[in-house]
Amino acid sequence: MVVGARRAGLSISQSAQLLGFSRTTISRVYKEWCEKGKTSSMQQSCGRKCLVDARGQRRMGRLIQADRRATLTEITTRYNRGMQQSICEATTRTALRRMVYNSRRPHQVPLISTTNRKKRLQFAQAHQNWTVEDWKNVAWSDESQFLLRHSDGRVRIWHKKNENMDPPCLVTTVQAGGGGVMVWGMFSWHTLGP
Repeated sequence: MVVGARRAGLSISQSAQLLGFSRTTISRVYKEWCEKGKTSSMQQSCGRKCLVDARGQRRMGRLIQADRRATLTEITTRYNRGMQQSICEATTRTALRRMVYNSRRPHQVPLISTTNRKKRLQFAQAHQNWTVEDWKNVAWSDESQFLLRHSDGRVRIWHKKNENMDPPCLVTTVQAGGGGVMVWGMFSWHTLGP
């Protein structure tokens, strides 16, 4: 557009006003076209080149998928194995942020065996069409142990925003982990238990 305006006979000031650019820009673009015949900016992007390119990001993603609980130091060490140019932990952190990975405490879920998982699914499928009247005839009971002490095993995992409930991103808990109080309760549609 700049070259076209100047070749049509417009002055630098008229071209700048028409196109909404500064006079310096109009002058520079037209000069480059006259001298070098180029009309597009060949300037390179500024700033230091990222050490973790798309291929490196895929590799780092595989490392995290293999071990969600790896620390930043472990991820950096594993990434640097076999690489010609090593990176530091700050670069790893930056790359993980760019890949939208965050280090968070995992959600805690009860430990359920494969057999119980199948039984729960079968129960849900068998009762999915029950009405409220059917459920009124059911008594629900549960027991829970409240621990007096529990170990504060602080574990951190790497996951993306939508992966927080994926099985590799969870920490299982068990009911008995030390001294505690066992509580039992029951309720139904009509009454509460003792």
